Amino acid sequence: MGFIEELEWRGMLFDKSPGAEEKLASGMQTGYIGFDPTAPSLTIGNYVQLRILKLFQQHGHRPIVLMGGATGRIGDPSGKDKERSLLSYEDLDHNLKHQAAQASKYLNFDSGKNAALLINNYDFYKGLGALEFLRDVGKNITVNYMMAKDSVKTRLETGISYTEFSYQLLQAYDYVCLHKGYDCCFQMGGSDQWGNITSGTELVRKMNEGKAYAVTTPLLTKADGSKFGKSTEGNIWLDPSLTSPYKFYQYWINAADADIPKFIKYFSDRSRSEMEEMIAELENDPAGIKKQFAEEITTQVHSADETKSAMDATSLLFSRKSSEEQLRELSVDSFKIIKLEIQHYEMSSDQMIGKNIVDILAEATDITSSGSEARRALKGNAISINKVKTLDPDRLIESTDLIHNKYIMIENGKKNKYLLVIKD
Repeated sequence: MGFIEELEWRGMLFDKSPGAEEKLASGMQTGYIGFDPTAPSLTIGNYVQLRILKLFQQHGHRPIVLMGGATGRIGDPSGKDKERSLLSYEDLDHNLKHQAAQASKYLNFDSGKNAALLINNYDFYKGLGALEFLRDVGKNITVNYMMAKDSVKTRLETGISYTEFSYQLLQAYDYVCLHKGYDCCFQMGGSDQWGNITSGTELVRKMNEGKAYAVTTPLLTKADGSKFGKSTEGNIWLDPSLTSPYKFYQYWINAADADIPKFIKYFSDRSRSEMEEMIAELENDPAGIKKQFAEEITTQVHSADETKSAMDATSLLFSRKSSEEQLRELSVDSFKIIKLEIQHYEMSSDQMIGKNIVDILAEATDITSSGSEARRALKGNAISINKVKTLDPDRLIESTDLIHNKYIMIENGKKNKYLLVIKD
């Protein structure tokens, strides 16, 4: 498959300029997608566009990640019903540096004639005066042309500042600079960017007397029509400090079955036949297929080790068949995840080691409300220490119970899990 054909098969093509497919077939091309650093991290929505660049590179073309050091200071009105709040230059610079480091993980920037490039569009503007920009650039695009774009039309009733109105012209000039300096003939992006991108192709035609192309992807939505990339906690970030690998993994495990075929096509690196087999098997084994896919995408974004810790924590928290041996095999990172997900009690070694299980349940913690309730739970075979049932009310907590010299898991019934943690 060619690049456009693969996008079509994956359901990732919304629109393209006439002649785009023929141009791509004529040899290696250079194409770009812009990312404005208006958030502290890239999101899973941004990852869709990074996937487009990765596919572009895999088909032998040269991708450019264009960081919006300039356009981020203005704010893109596309898809917004009101004016953005402008960030400070310091925050934008911090975000840009972090997002650039994130993007560098997902493309080959190091070798080959089509090695990816990372460019900051602030370099296009830092020596350019306002009069020069208005005279040499603004003269080429009419206000009527700019107002006909959806990103502007949808804001006319609620109001749009000249700052955001000018964003379209800045993005168009980005394309002119990349076309002139890097022979870049393709700009890609979400379908909401079609107006901005085609303004760029028009400006390339007028200022560079060249031909440039637009390729857009549909805005990814879930089967119920809700916005992709959102959880009950908010955005799904690529930064593990904002969305932990465990939470990231859980997002895909808990996805609706109807969304999985689309997610597989968007994000999987498997062969087409393997993806088709997974999708065909989804009806028979939805949990198994979701687990395979969740493991694949979490490993892409994070690492194999982080994915294993997330999977181990998931297995422990949701499986009724895990054993003491499996518990003791978990990594420290897995226990750090578990600590965040279940109720835990921190105490000193002296407060825990050598203490009676009834006292631990009823006094050192509130796992049971009283000693008599603790004894009833023990007698009823409801209490487990590190996955081992205990009936003995005289059972003492011993140093050998500690896992990694720090953790003990207590369970009261099938669903109530608690972690005892030795303070650092």
